[in-house]
Amino acid sequence: MKDTFTLDKLIVEFDVGLRTLFAKPHSLRAHPDADIAEATLNATEKNQVAALMRVNHTGEVCAQALYSGQALTAHRPTITAALKQAAQEETEHLAWCETRIQQLGGHTSLLNPLFYVASFSMGVVAGALGDKWNLGFLAETEKQVEAHLADHLQQLPEADQKTRNIIEQMQIDEAKHADQAIQYGAAELPEVAKFLMQKVSKLMTMAAYRL
Repeated sequence: MKDTFTLDKLIVEFDVGLRTLFAKPHSLRAHPDADIAEATLNATEKNQVAALMRVNHTGEVCAQALYSGQALTAHRPTITAALKQAAQEETEHLAWCETRIQQLGGHTSLLNPLFYVASFSMGVVAGALGDKWNLGFLAETEKQVEAHLADHLQQLPEADQKTRNIIEQMQIDEAKHADQAIQYGAAELPEVAKFLMQKVSKLMTMAAYRL
């Protein structure tokens, strides 16, 4: 059964966007670093880790936007429900990243509203193409995010176990989202689409790291 696009749905997703960008996110699960003592980091290390977590926070903002756009135009209610469940876990990632950034004395990206609008638009288009391509876009996004997080783990100061625990749990969740998308029937995206997604992600990463 095809889900239908309505004004009510658009209003709901607009509200999701406002809360993602301007409200303080909350996590239903305990923060992965909750029981870990703060490591002794010098100013350079703190700035570096805060910048990495700012990139991860922006990635979660983009994920929220993508899922909202995809849910808005998804064809089957089961797909919409799966997207919303994944979005809930991404909200928890937002909370973990934002709290860690604050602990390190950093700030979230000034470009998040721009990234949100761009990602939401891509999500709407992906959903409109049909559920198999919608899910394929989700699966590939999560695979690339998982690889991106693995790279961040390599850049962390060895002593910073708090940040490491957060990123490792995010990796687990992203892999689960990709697997779920494949189980629901995700199509394999063309190589050119994967390449373009990587290039866009790299530009976002560079911008969010600095701003």
